[in-house]
Amino acid sequence: MAQVPVVRVCYLYPRLLSVAGDRGNLFALLQRCAWRGIEYAVTEADVGDVPDFAQTDIVLLHGGQDREMTAAARDMAAKAGPLREAIEDDTVVLAVCAGYQLLSHYYAPVSGPPIQGIGVLDAITEGGQKRFIGHVAVECSLSPGLRHQLAGFENHSGRTWLGKSARPLGRVVAGGGNNGEDGTEGARYREVYATYLHGPVLPKNPWLADHLLSRALARRYPDFGPLAPLPDYSEIRAQAASLRLARNQASGWRAAAAALSRMATQRQAPVSTGARQ
Repeated sequence: MAQVPVVRVCYLYPRLLSVAGDRGNLFALLQRCAWRGIEYAVTEADVGDVPDFAQTDIVLLHGGQDREMTAAARDMAAKAGPLREAIEDDTVVLAVCAGYQLLSHYYAPVSGPPIQGIGVLDAITEGGQKRFIGHVAVECSLSPGLRHQLAGFENHSGRTWLGKSARPLGRVVAGGGNNGEDGTEGARYREVYATYLHGPVLPKNPWLADHLLSRALARRYPDFGPLAPLPDYSEIRAQAASLRLARNQASGWRAAAAALSRMATQRQAPVSTGARQ
């Protein structure tokens, strides 16, 4: 009898880090398993809990405010060693916003001491006065020759800069992304996928949910093969709507910036009083 695959998900800090509907990422993964007849098991690990990462296929680490992130960062010291080992062994990780920063070197808020991460992602984040908030469209290429669009909603004031060993998750088509300057969004390292996109991100981007599941299953069950396709009618419509909002928002910002530029130019132009009679 063929072995029935089981996807083991570890949800870190479910009570501290789950803003903007991020818990929906867990529901999306489990539902897509259920539709395909793939079994799953979920472990929730909050402060004080050290899960068995060696028996985990997918780790979820979501967003939160600075206070909750600080509490999680203190607790991460006990989890950091086995989590690093799991990441180096290609355990799949989805990290969103604060989770992204906790896997990086540090996040330095505008006020208060830096919040230290565990440093598996070669990235740093500096707090800023401007907040990136709104719909985002990103172009991703996680597999050779395949391009996908990623849609979501960002809400962060941190500016993240990637080091040499981290690759961006994708390139910004509309929105702020990592820092609003270099056109990058998110980060990748081995099977870690980090992003600022809430929404939650997986329900409206089924291709990314299936990529995470595929990578997790291939690691534990090398002979599993490709995932059975799903129709995804609702998911595709949701993604299209989100992408449309992102592009419309970007067009509005560009139009507003152009109008402000014209107004500034008009104010600076010399005023002609005409010839004196």
